[in-house]
Amino acid sequence: MPVDADRLVGLIRDGLPSGETIGVALSGGGDSTALLHLCLAAGCRVEAVTVDHRLRAESAMEAAAVGAACAALGVRHEVRVWEHGAVAGNLMDQARRARMGLIGDWARSRGIAHVALGHTRDDQAETVLMGLSRAAGVGGLSGMRRWFDAGDVRVHRPLLDAGRAELRDWLRGRGIGWVDDPSNDDDRYLRVKARKALVALGPLGITAERLAEVAGHLARVQDALAVQVAAAARWIEEQSGALRIGAGLWGEPAEVQRQLVVQALLCLTGAGYAPRAAEVERLMAAMVAGRDATLAGCRFRKGWLMREPRAVGGPVPVGQVWDGRWVIEGPGGEVRALGAEGLRQVLDWRKAGLPREVLLVTPGVWEGERLLAAPCAGLSAGWQVRLQRPFTFSR
Repeated sequence: MPVDADRLVGLIRDGLPSGETIGVALSGGGDSTALLHLCLAAGCRVEAVTVDHRLRAESAMEAAAVGAACAALGVRHEVRVWEHGAVAGNLMDQARRARMGLIGDWARSRGIAHVALGHTRDDQAETVLMGLSRAAGVGGLSGMRRWFDAGDVRVHRPLLDAGRAELRDWLRGRGIGWVDDPSNDDDRYLRVKARKALVALGPLGITAERLAEVAGHLARVQDALAVQVAAAARWIEEQSGALRIGAGLWGEPAEVQRQLVVQALLCLTGAGYAPRAAEVERLMAAMVAGRDATLAGCRFRKGWLMREPRAVGGPVPVGQVWDGRWVIEGPGGEVRALGAEGLRQVLDWRKAGLPREVLLVTPGVWEGERLLAAPCAGLSAGWQVRLQRPFTFSR
């Protein structure tokens, strides 16, 4: 079947704001290359950015080749490098988060308020399958959103109704090449496994189109449910970075409870996805019963959900982000957890009106073993503290 070029261009025009400069996240792969050329065909004013992840020896050369292709098109292009050492834990998740952070920094530096990603209908279907593997709830099975806000940058996915093969056929018809990342065939990654499973499920009628359609149905359910969840968020009060869980939450419908607990965990940790459903259920059972419990770097105790002491971030200089969400500004020093030793140096910490366990995982300013400031415990001494990622319920 011939590719409907007008339809593809129409997806860009419908999915991106007119009259704005569009930042295109360009890896050089088929999807992002098609995105760039479709944006140009739609008459968009574009700039492009490539993240060199430094995970393969060829990555710098590939980023340079993408830049040369952009120069030939008259498109301004930059490369941002993910500077990292040994990457522990979930490599794909960390790479994704680093990539989005670098893209957002680039967009802000260029005064660009809208960024486009090349995710397709196939990516949407794979996301649903990955959600199924984690026994995700409605939110996890409703797929990727068509847009979301990352601070002051709005990120768009205008090609979610286009197929991966369709985009490549469109590129071939115009003699436009692309580079395939070999990690896309690496079975160590869950998304690659989902991609191959999708092929096997085809004879059952479980196709990318069908799964994307299901995701769309569930997204509408989630949008309706989000109204009730947002109202129930009144039972959660944030104080000094910890969340006080009101008993009234446990009178809400079970799915409303679950979504708020998941959102609370994501807020405290900055994780890109929720823990497995069974683990969340275990935590919630403990919370309802008033028992102490831990999950994903968080701790529940006596009605409070907070960071687990052993999971908080390491030391950073004053002015830098600590534990992914705190910023302390002041005369200098090193920021690390207040901890038991720090709390001993704040003689009147009880006046802060917060449990000891909450204060232990708040930031302190240190000079060696001497505590200079603990703003959450009432010892400011010229330092100011700001919570970068406060709790809110978001879809």
